[in-house]
Amino acid sequence: MISPHLADAVLPLIRTRADLHRWSAANAHGRQMHDAIDILEESVGSEDPAGVYAVTHKALASALKVIARADDSSGIIGAGCRRLLDLHPVAAAAAQVPPRKLVDWMVAFQFDGDVDYFELDPVAYAPALGEEGLAMYRSRLAEIADTLEPVPAGTVQWDGANRHERWVLEWNERRLAVLDRDVEAIIRTHARDRKVAAWLQDAAEALEEIGEIDSAIDWAGQAARFDLGHQALRAADYWCALLAEHRPGELLAARAEVFRRWPSSSTAAGLYRDAEEAWREYREEVMNRLSDSPRDAVLFALEPLKDVELAWELAHSLTLEADDVWERLAYQYAKTRPLAVLPVLRRLVERELTQADAKRYRAAARRLATMRQIAAGGDEAAGVARFVAELREAHRRRPRLQEEFDRAGLP
Repeated sequence: MISPHLADAVLPLIRTRADLHRWSAANAHGRQMHDAIDILEESVGSEDPAGVYAVTHKALASALKVIARADDSSGIIGAGCRRLLDLHPVAAAAAQVPPRKLVDWMVAFQFDGDVDYFELDPVAYAPALGEEGLAMYRSRLAEIADTLEPVPAGTVQWDGANRHERWVLEWNERRLAVLDRDVEAIIRTHARDRKVAAWLQDAAEALEEIGEIDSAIDWAGQAARFDLGHQALRAADYWCALLAEHRPGELLAARAEVFRRWPSSSTAAGLYRDAEEAWREYREEVMNRLSDSPRDAVLFALEPLKDVELAWELAHSLTLEADDVWERLAYQYAKTRPLAVLPVLRRLVERELTQADAKRYRAAARRLATMRQIAAGGDEAAGVARFVAELREAHRRRPRLQEEFDRAGLP
């Protein structure tokens, strides 16, 4: 039975007939949807379970209709749909929804739904389904699989007909392997043919989910060492996170290995953070490797070393070109030696004005205002004023630039 007061509080915030093809309108409605979901989540445990489930079920159906015709570029509506999808199995278990009814809905949602970019997790629905419901669910999936033509040898499973059905079946096979806590099935369904680093990480995450930590660490390590691509780097972060939690004694060696494979300011930061007192053993190696990338070397000196003097020295000795890093460095260095950053800011202003662009004009005007503030009352003030005047004259045919200069209070 649906709860009238809960439905009245929630459903009008989910449903709408408004045109949501405009990004701003979609975002506004998405925020409203999240307000409704807050109400639903707070009702769990305090309202009648059957009523909470009924409203959640209706809200989910309505939310899917909304997202199907909305410009959800910001992902706000999609995030609301996922919150409802997380709440739905919890509400179903509390309401003791009949397993057959729930199975029918789960199958229809995945194979005949209004949209096809959300998944249902049978692990989350297991408490609501119970043994009887899970058996029915597996049987229904098997029936669907039997209706599909076998995938020809040597072809990608997603080629040809029934791509969506095959994807849903594979997703459920992976999640049911986790539900069964079947290590062999997890590796078979997640790592697949082991040709992609992300698949190895998928296997590691599933193994962690069932508490097989040693195996998870092993597979995460394999993923990190797979190649030098971005997926392997992401897996390396996960590998180190597992080690930090479960085998801290092995973490430092892993951090060093990751840095050597992908020398950057971010991997160096991880090594610096976890090395603690042992940092002195790695410092020379790290700084030498980072010198090949001035951007990384300077960023690492700024954060996490917080050594602004070193960063300033490196920026000049390594001939840093990255304007955004120069700007960050100048902001920090100006706190102790403000006049020293004037040549840097001047160079940044000149670079901004090489292109006719309103955003660049604003940035240049802002930097010039900073230069005037730094030089105020000193010998450099006249030089800054001349520089502004020269720019005014050189770009006199750019009215938008002149307008930005005026807004910044420049002479």
